[in-house]
Amino acid sequence: MGKEYRAKSFKSGNSVAIRMPAALGIEPDREWTIVEKDGEYLVREVDAPRRRFNIEKVAGSATNLQLIKPEDRLFEERPLRWDLLGGSDDA
Repeated sequence: MGKEYRAKSFKSGNSVAIRMPAALGIEPDREWTIVEKDGEYLVREVDAPRRRFNIEKVAGSATNLQLIKPEDRLFEERPLRWDLLGGSDDA
C-alpha cells in the first residue's frame, strides 16, 4: 500500500484539523478533497490552481475617470481616536 505516517488531529475554530507530516512533501496553501468510504478517508489535491486577479484585463477600462479637484482634497480638522482615548504622543 505504501509508507505509513502518523498524524494528530486538533481543534481549529469550529473545525477539526489534521497536521500532515513534512515527510509527505505537502506544500502549504493547497486545496484538497476528502472522500469517506467505508470508514476510511481518501485525500486528494485539487488540480485546478486558484484563480488570480489579472490587472491587465481591467487596466485602461475606466476611461471616464476624472482627477480630483484640489478643493476636494481638503479635510476638516477633527480629533483623532487616540486623542479621544487619552493616548500620549510618547509611544
